[in-house]
Amino acid sequence: MVRSSCAILLLCLGSLISVGIEAAAIDSLKAFIQETRTVRANFSQTLYDKNARTLQESNGTMQFERPEKFRWTYEKPYEQLIVGDGTQVWFYDRDLNQVTIRQFNIAIGSSPAALLAGSSTIEDNFVLTELGLQNEIEWLEAIPKNKESTFEFIQMGFSPEGALKIMALRDSFGQTTVLSFSDLDKNPALPADLFKFIPPDKADVISE
Repeated sequence: MVRSSCAILLLCLGSLISVGIEAAAIDSLKAFIQETRTVRANFSQTLYDKNARTLQESNGTMQFERPEKFRWTYEKPYEQLIVGDGTQVWFYDRDLNQVTIRQFNIAIGSSPAALLAGSSTIEDNFVLTELGLQNEIEWLEAIPKNKESTFEFIQMGFSPEGALKIMALRDSFGQTTVLSFSDLDKNPALPADLFKFIPPDKADVISE
């Protein structure tokens, strides 16, 4: 994906695990998906190595429209863009003027985008487990059923009111990315061309 987002997850995992917890976070995720057709939000992202050292911090905006349309814009420290229209996903690095195009089902089958913007039921792609309450956030863990997924697991944190606050992911190399959301707007009107992408002139285009 982008420079800082091919790896990802939450630190201090053991402190989150609890036994016998009601399905608060899973219910919040299912309600979020059922009740939300479009979303617009700001995000901050931190990438950690396997020793919990910070590798990079970035921020930007994200929008999605169910089913299977999304747009992630990284503004700092590098300007990058990820756009999915349900058929293809474009990864654009402005500094390199490079566009990578991937088939949609291959690019996001077991990714965070599949959880948020996918058209299938959650359990089709993930095994969900409650992790309990930590600092007034209800946590769940989603393990991809596809063993070829680039992620070992994804964690999501919801407020008691059911608002999505945090996503955290870890890759097979042990690197962790934590995404914190703010100013999340549910069901805003989004323009259709938001989920279309035309490579800029003279961009290096790579199809995978």
